[in-house]
Amino acid sequence: LVRATRRDLAPILAVKGLALALFLRRQSGFWLILGDSSSTAAVLFVFTGPPTSEFQAVSLTRSVVHASRIGASSQNPHKNLILGAKYCLFGWCWLNPVWWFLTRSRMTAACGFLACLLLVALPTSMVDGLGVNWGTMATHRLPPKTIAELLQDNGIKKVKIFDADPSSMSALAGTGIEAMIAIPNGMLATMNDYDAAKQWVKKNVTRFNFDGGVDIKYVAVGNEPFLKSYNNSFTNVTFPALKNIQNALNEAGIGDAIKATVPLNADVYDSPASNPVPSAGEFRADIRDLMAQIVEFFSLNDAPFTVNIYPFLSLYGNNDFPIDFAFFDGTSAPVVDNGVAYTNVFDANFDTLVSALRKAGFGDLPIVVGEVGWPTDGDMNANVAMAERFYGGLLKRLAAKSGTPLRPNTEMEVYLFGLVDEDAKSVAPGNFERHWGLFTYDGRPKFAIDFSGQGQNGMPVGAKGVQYLPTRWCALNPAATDLGKLADNVNFACTYADCTALGGGCSCDALDAWGKASYAFNAYFQAQSQNEESCYFQGLAMVTTQNISQGSCNFTIQIASSVASTTHLTRLVVLWLAIAAELLM
Repeated sequence: LVRATRRDLAPILAVKGLALALFLRRQSGFWLILGDSSSTAAVLFVFTGPPTSEFQAVSLTRSVVHASRIGASSQNPHKNLILGAKYCLFGWCWLNPVWWFLTRSRMTAACGFLACLLLVALPTSMVDGLGVNWGTMATHRLPPKTIAELLQDNGIKKVKIFDADPSSMSALAGTGIEAMIAIPNGMLATMNDYDAAKQWVKKNVTRFNFDGGVDIKYVAVGNEPFLKSYNNSFTNVTFPALKNIQNALNEAGIGDAIKATVPLNADVYDSPASNPVPSAGEFRADIRDLMAQIVEFFSLNDAPFTVNIYPFLSLYGNNDFPIDFAFFDGTSAPVVDNGVAYTNVFDANFDTLVSALRKAGFGDLPIVVGEVGWPTDGDMNANVAMAERFYGGLLKRLAAKSGTPLRPNTEMEVYLFGLVDEDAKSVAPGNFERHWGLFTYDGRPKFAIDFSGQGQNGMPVGAKGVQYLPTRWCALNPAATDLGKLADNVNFACTYADCTALGGGCSCDALDAWGKASYAFNAYFQAQSQNEESCYFQGLAMVTTQNISQGSCNFTIQIASSVASTTHLTRLVVLWLAIAAELLM
């Protein structure tokens, strides 16, 4: 009997991480591997004895041949693989479909059936302190449970979200994934009322703060509220909201474990134009006094300063910026600051913040990098090759714990941005905004990445059980004659759908006029969940079942979010139906 320590893992087969990875019959018996992706452990059980028509579990001889815990801090390799009888995937448990099948059916059928089960890859170790941002600004979202499985399958143990949506929180419950949840900017003014702050904490934090709930570590109060482009919309409400949320956490008795922070854009600090080096860093003049109060409050409450750093943005729109300086393996001439050589903009940016904190009197304040990443489309410098290069260098440095010149030999807490592409994000900053994902909109990995930073480069595990809309596209009808209406219809489609891949230097830039019009029409068609009327465009468009993707330009078929959300139940039902059918034969 194998029991998972997390109550939601068992007894459902292949749900939430505990899965049957392999089952093969041998000459004198058989062997199987059970994997728990939450603990990155694997156990190989060997069962001896001749195969019989009636397979009785009670007659088995069991021996644990190998148990390993990869990259875990625990010294006990069996911590999450405890022998017991309550929750089981194998043994005398009526809830266990595998047991029923093996003990009530022919051994040969059992081998054939179990060999067809989904293989589950055990995740590798992760860089310490590494997390990822999970954004949900998409026309069709992957179900939260699918996202939670995607995180677990890839060994990602930290996640940062931009709200406290109940479905997201429920999906994270019991996974052991550490979470930073958030209060959106639009709620900051409301949080200036202490009673409202207490109610928010009760509803979104205390409610999930139990054994088997959500492992909440931070509450993000707003998101980049001091951006210059916001024109001071949140300047006066952010600090009062921060104080109220932390005080509400303290009053609830959880303030020692859960800290309130404010993810800030790197534009809250800078170096003067006359001395543009990290050691000259200071907080922006218009908010300097406010930032001094905020960092003091962080220090008093043992909360970190959270900053979003984007080397890509240093390169974007600046033809004079040395490309290599945006990466970690470049050969550009370093920036020398008081004898310290900076070879990349990430270190220089981070240390500019350290200098600003020192000037404010809090040079040792912990820093969390809330967002860092590289987009894969939407700009000439946003592509898979450059993203792979950036992440490869970043993760290698994080694994080495080399820190930065002003904070050397330091383990950094860093959240990659982001998990999946979001086709409904604003493109005001640039068309690249919809292409930050490590995974595509439907959870397919874009490139090889080494989450361990130890040279274990490989493709991440993609999302499982994704359901799609029917296999059809919307295209410009070759027989269309009134092409004078084409431009207006393409503009309409791109106003309400994602056409950012059509820009100069982007993945679909090479399409001809027919291809670009078809791309726009299909983007709108898919965004509207393939509604028949959405592929009309004044008679210019038609629905086709022929894949019209070309080269690197993928004409998408959207996911069926409402269908995909039933993945877990469907798996279990299918398993039981298969067993029932075999028993009746």
